Amino acid sequence: MIADGVVDLHVHSYFSCDGDYSPRDLVSMAREHGFRAIAIADHDTVEAYPEALRAGEEARIEVIPSIEITTVFDGREFHLQLPFVNWRSQAIRYIVNYVAQSRLKEARRRVELLKEQGFDLEWEEVWEKCAGIPPLGVKIARVLLEKPESRQNPLLKKYYDSDSQVVAPYLFYQDYFTEGKPAFVPKNHIPLKEVLSLAPETEGVPVLSHPGAYFQQTTREDLVFLKYLGLQGLEVYTSYHQPEQTELYRRLAEELNLVATAGSDFHGQIKPHVYFGLIKNGNYDMVEKLRERKG
Repeated sequence: MIADGVVDLHVHSYFSCDGDYSPRDLVSMAREHGFRAIAIADHDTVEAYPEALRAGEEARIEVIPSIEITTVFDGREFHLQLPFVNWRSQAIRYIVNYVAQSRLKEARRRVELLKEQGFDLEWEEVWEKCAGIPPLGVKIARVLLEKPESRQNPLLKKYYDSDSQVVAPYLFYQDYFTEGKPAFVPKNHIPLKEVLSLAPETEGVPVLSHPGAYFQQTTREDLVFLKYLGLQGLEVYTSYHQPEQTELYRRLAEELNLVATAGSDFHGQIKPHVYFGLIKNGNYDMVEKLRERKG
């Protein structure tokens, strides 16, 4: 193993609908950057396994099986990681199937609403770009914005401005898919409470992703309640957080006895500002602390 113990507990492969790299590619990147361990936490799927584990063994990089589950809590979308998940378990298969169906319905409805707004977008062309994986809102935005004819639509002009192009899919998401916006679809994901109740059966350790993300806005009260339901960790160091948010959630993790974790949320092209190795705060002590809490 590499001595410095650097880890990233939140990266995505191309098994996430919006990721670009294979599990083997991610392991190679981890080795090149001197990482000791990574967790591939794809959106609502464990398809990266066992390929990722084999690649890790060959490269002598520890790969921690994980997943990032799209849930709903208090009317908001919350993402929950399960590092050390048993990717073969019946419980995780149930969760994956549940989320796949809810995400598919949500995506279809989002495309319908965009068409009603006058955008030239068909469900078939979105689905074709997703390799059979139900697309999240940012992926739908990316498909629309990558169409050459979209550049001629005055409603989309601002997303092609030089200052906006890097984050254009996310700007579009906020403008059209958030609550009160033209293509908003009420959340019908698996309840976070249910996933936390099933977590022991998955053998994973529940860690809340990017608590300060604009769509979560996690409060102390939220964390107190989720800790009562079984939450064990909090992603403190993440590309979503500003320094003041990092400090806030670091203090809350300490106060509530949650394991503070680090994850870049690396995807690839869709998040060009989030490069592999961006988050430098991950250390192997985090892995050991999570392992101690593994049911």
